[in-house]
Amino acid sequence: MQIISPLNSSARRCRFGPLVVDYDEQVLSPRPWTFEQSQWAVELAATAPPGPIVELCAGAGHIGLAAAVLADRDLVQVEADPRATHYAMQNAARAGWAGRTEIRSRPLQVALPAGELFELMIADPPYLRTAEISRWPEDPTSAIDGGADGLELVRACLTVAGEHLTATGQLLLQVAGPDQGAHVRSLLGAAPELRLRGRTMRVIDAERAVLLVGRT
Repeated sequence: MQIISPLNSSARRCRFGPLVVDYDEQVLSPRPWTFEQSQWAVELAATAPPGPIVELCAGAGHIGLAAAVLADRDLVQVEADPRATHYAMQNAARAGWAGRTEIRSRPLQVALPAGELFELMIADPPYLRTAEISRWPEDPTSAIDGGADGLELVRACLTVAGEHLTATGQLLLQVAGPDQGAHVRSLLGAAPELRLRGRTMRVIDAERAVLLVGRT
């Protein structure tokens, strides 16, 4: 794993719900609105069977970590970028959650072995169309570029959820507003092998929403 000094002069720090989060310009900065996803996960965890929360495309780890701390759950985080993984580890340690957090620095498609099942997943994949990313020049491309239709990593998250959610498991998926959420619902309808369907969606605005995905 790449070793990054916590004294890196480019490091930044912000408050995110109950957390103090470190990141830098090469890692997607925490968006305050995404705490809505953390809070929703806490609501679901209150009635879910025991087990860890899983966060896909974790970045600096703040969304899943806030949910785990507030819900008093263990946490498994998946993040392919070693720099973001470093910050996720650092942020878990600061929150006192290092002993309850497992961070897998691997592509999400291979991070969970066959047969490993979970009740609750969170995912914040890159979901912008490649043609749109110039609107956010300060954001690292790898953290926001979802391919030509914006759904390349969304599809990967849905595949992982289809393989690793329990019979009652649920996924909270960030999407680029209600229009993309409707598209994701259509994708699930066309992929019955995943045994997933889109349920409730909480809309922040035209470009930001969280879709609850569950078993059919």
